[in-house]
Amino acid sequence: KTAMQIVEIMKVMEARHPVVMATRASAEKSAEIQAALPQATYFEMARICAIQPSVPLAIRPGKLSILTAGTADLPVAEEAAVTAELCGFQVTRLWDVGVAGIHRLLSNRHVIDQSDVLIVAAGMEGALPSVVAGLADCPVVAVPTSVGYGASFNGLAPLLTMLNSCATGIG
Repeated sequence: KTAMQIVEIMKVMEARHPVVMATRASAEKSAEIQAALPQATYFEMARICAIQPSVPLAIRPGKLSILTAGTADLPVAEEAAVTAELCGFQVTRLWDVGVAGIHRLLSNRHVIDQSDVLIVAAGMEGALPSVVAGLADCPVVAVPTSVGYGASFNGLAPLLTMLNSCATGIG
């Protein structure tokens, strides 16, 4: 969509909903949107341009934590985190806790134990969601990313790893 198409959509939605988001928005496109809608905010890492309510939404119950295997997974994880926050959830972020340095994950075990839902983003071989699901007693949403080199095949390898996981509670 063009920036002006997004502006028109956001105007209509703003009249009906407290939160309006345009995802996968480039900085350039968001600048055009913000020129027409100065109330819009751009979240650069998440690539989200959003209109938020003037009064924050009530905080929703539950503890949501989002984890990444590496720093290259941050844009995908931040998209999930910002979306959840805009919808009223409190989010705990654990970045760069992949299996290549499992001590970083294990030193944050308390976050896993206290979470009601975990979103785990991983590229490369996509092993982190399975490891986390093996430690957690809550649902784990596995999110493959297209980062990585070698045989990651633009995200296909982590997707297949996640689909083939034998850990319970993973989706």
